[in-house]
Amino acid sequence: MSIKPTLFLACFSLLMALPMAAQTISSRLVDAKTQKGIPYATIQYGEGKGVITNEEGRFSFVLDKGITLPDSIYVTSMGYEKKGFTLEQMQDSLVALNAKAIELSGVYVFNKELEVDDIIDKMIENIPQNVNKAPVKQRFFLRKSELANMHKVDFGFEKSSIKELNKELMDSIARSIPKNASHYTESFGDLYKNNTDYKLNIIKAADLYDKREVSSFEDLAEHMEEIFKQNVKPGSYLKIKSGIFSEKIQVDSILDTMDDERMEQMKKVKAQVKKDSVSGLTDSQRWQFKEMLSQLYYKEDTKLDIVDKTRRYEFKLAGYADIGDAGVYVIDFWPKRSSADFKGRLYINIEDFAVMRLDFSNTQRLRNFRLLGITYRETVYRGTMRFTKLPNGKYDLQFMELADGNFFGVDRPLKVVEKNKHVKGRRKQNELKLNIDFQMNITAKWELVVFNQDNLAENEFKSYKEDRTVRATYMQRYDPEFWKGFTIMEPNQAIRGFTAEEE
Repeated sequence: MSIKPTLFLACFSLLMALPMAAQTISSRLVDAKTQKGIPYATIQYGEGKGVITNEEGRFSFVLDKGITLPDSIYVTSMGYEKKGFTLEQMQDSLVALNAKAIELSGVYVFNKELEVDDIIDKMIENIPQNVNKAPVKQRFFLRKSELANMHKVDFGFEKSSIKELNKELMDSIARSIPKNASHYTESFGDLYKNNTDYKLNIIKAADLYDKREVSSFEDLAEHMEEIFKQNVKPGSYLKIKSGIFSEKIQVDSILDTMDDERMEQMKKVKAQVKKDSVSGLTDSQRWQFKEMLSQLYYKEDTKLDIVDKTRRYEFKLAGYADIGDAGVYVIDFWPKRSSADFKGRLYINIEDFAVMRLDFSNTQRLRNFRLLGITYRETVYRGTMRFTKLPNGKYDLQFMELADGNFFGVDRPLKVVEKNKHVKGRRKQNELKLNIDFQMNITAKWELVVFNQDNLAENEFKSYKEDRTVRATYMQRYDPEFWKGFTIMEPNQAIRGFTAEEE
């Protein structure tokens, strides 16, 4: 039996097309001995093409159709042997690396041996010539995770002359406040950067949060306003006292402006809640980049003060290592006494003294404010920064992970008394007395991956116009298909499991 020519040609065309289709490679990088995930390792799958593993060691990347498939895909992570894998090996559920100790001596050749303090001085001295300030276009993926944990909400109800404003209502309000809330934003696009000026081309973005939390606070505001309007008299004023401070507020002015202001505000909230997307994305993301990049180790506003306050730190040369084709000094640092805030490790290029990697974490609270029952603490500030050399010989950011954690608490009395100047005799009309005890932690984490970087001319940067109408797609549960065909940093378990109940 012979195959019909048309059928043969169709089958042949299909077979020829298969290698040309885009291919997604997904796996998890683990320590060969412990089988634990290796976070923030580099997966290099082509010239200038790579991806970073997430905190669990997971990664995925897309091989575009028509490209020449790589013979080997190289995996590198500080403290592990660099290893090449075939495409077939990369498709296994686990990819393992063997641990490797940092070299202590004998591997690198120097014109002159330097003491560790000399290396740090040269690193600082060479910052102006090593840091890129020229225009550049960076293809990026940015994820921000915001987590709020409510430890305690107690209004400490003592007294109320308003029937509806009773202990049951105060307790129900406390119960309605979510004990744990999370908000994730993810965006993919191009960052046009010229020193500290930023422009964005956002190609795709996702926004994950629970809309019910917004709606519940809106309902609460309506209920509280109705109670307030029904129980206070025209011509009244409120005397609010908390601790030793008191303030007088005229009720008429509040009532006159409340409806207009509140209606306008509620219109905005409702409009946002009803949409399946979030507006103002470009402006919001640009602000995120400014906040993040202002924290690079060489910036004036950074909390990480190892450049500005070097003398407050001890430095020790731990050994030598390779990052790509470059040899680096591996230098540990920590506070001399309690005068500095951080400990960590620097990886400094042996040839040009550029910082190629920096890992750090705080050793103590950065701020610890407590006054009159109000407490604010900056409890966590840690991260990692990695830099790559551009064709112009300067270094720019390739990867950044930054976590910022804060504690906020209020433990103080609150007394609200309504008085009326038109009422004869005793002017006090209504009174509410509480002892508020409120405690919460808020943690924000940013993960930024730069996949490739292209130098720009000044006029290219100036002529680029942002699309400020782009929106993020709202998701009430994580959808892995949303990023299909895109190379991103894989989500962790918390994001993969995120879901908000049906409204």
